[in-house]
Amino acid sequence: MRTVTILGATGSIGTSTLDLVEREPDRFRVRALTANTDVAGLAAAAIRTHAERAVIADEACFDALRAALLGSGVEAAAGREAIIDAAATGADWTMAAIVGCAGLEPVMAAIATGGVVVLANKEPLVSAGEVILAAARESGATLLPADSEHNAIFQCFDFARPEGVRRIILTASGGPFRDYTIEQMRGVTREQAVAHPNWAMGAKISIDSATMMNKGLELIEAARLFPVPADRIEIVLHRQSVIHSMVDYVDGSMLAQLGPSDMRVPIAHTLAWPARMTTPMAPLDLVAIGKLEFEAPDPVRFPALRLAREALQAGGARPAILNAANEIAVEAFLQRRIGFLEIAAIVDDTLARYDPAAPTDLAAVLAVDSEARALAIERVEDCVA
Repeated sequence: MRTVTILGATGSIGTSTLDLVEREPDRFRVRALTANTDVAGLAAAAIRTHAERAVIADEACFDALRAALLGSGVEAAAGREAIIDAAATGADWTMAAIVGCAGLEPVMAAIATGGVVVLANKEPLVSAGEVILAAARESGATLLPADSEHNAIFQCFDFARPEGVRRIILTASGGPFRDYTIEQMRGVTREQAVAHPNWAMGAKISIDSATMMNKGLELIEAARLFPVPADRIEIVLHRQSVIHSMVDYVDGSMLAQLGPSDMRVPIAHTLAWPARMTTPMAPLDLVAIGKLEFEAPDPVRFPALRLAREALQAGGARPAILNAANEIAVEAFLQRRIGFLEIAAIVDDTLARYDPAAPTDLAAVLAVDSEARALAIERVEDCVA
């Protein structure tokens, strides 16, 4: 039986993970579940799965969580330190799905225990890639990607002979505005931006998909995860979201991973790895799909792609600044305080105003993140004024 901890258990990734775990209760034992403020969702999941511990990040919610778990035998805890402690319990398999840089310290705590750590949130590898990878090497932890694109590459990549790889090709749906003009994008609403045409995702990642910043962040992640130079990682639009990414080899062969647009597929791959497990997904109906289309992304309408590639090429603190500014800008858009096109503009402005030395440890990464957020907030306020 494999012990499991889910950091961010009530979000879209966490609930998809729970769905798979609960289908095979004799195969998995839940050690800890965490959430930010969703007491009802966390308590219900902890009781259903007989989790050892449930942790809520917001300490103001502790009494409500304790009351919800009364008599269940599930230990209740609250606060940032309790989240980190839950990550450090030494589970065989940990899902890291806490959105934003709030997930960095728990990820580091999980890695330190040396188990399998599944990265569903982009921020650890984008903002603290070298620090995360060094920690994994030191502890012997195995990092597995749950992003559908990186999981697809992982399944197709020949790690024993990486010199045979010519290119990595990340596929992108293009989001809901892939056919919009810049003028049309200027007036899009929060509701339009979170309505992804192919995937059911949380609000933040849906906005990132709409700006295509998610693909820029995935570009940085891919450069961290796979031994291929950044200039040999390409992005193509693929509207059907059936091919999740591809690996091109020097002999002309191209390997692709296909699957339905459901996060339970890549999560199941990591949950059972190196074996396979059954999921509730129906087999792909290739005849019904009919055709697979590909296009080049437009860097003019989607400047986030350029900003991400430039940050990757510059290295140092640039990816962390990119990520922090984007988080602030996306949140401001979700709060209806700025327009859609101002998201990338705020990221660009923050990168232009701040260029510190490369961070060498987690504390330095968090300091860069904090300063970049402060500068991005200033720009948001300028837009609102």
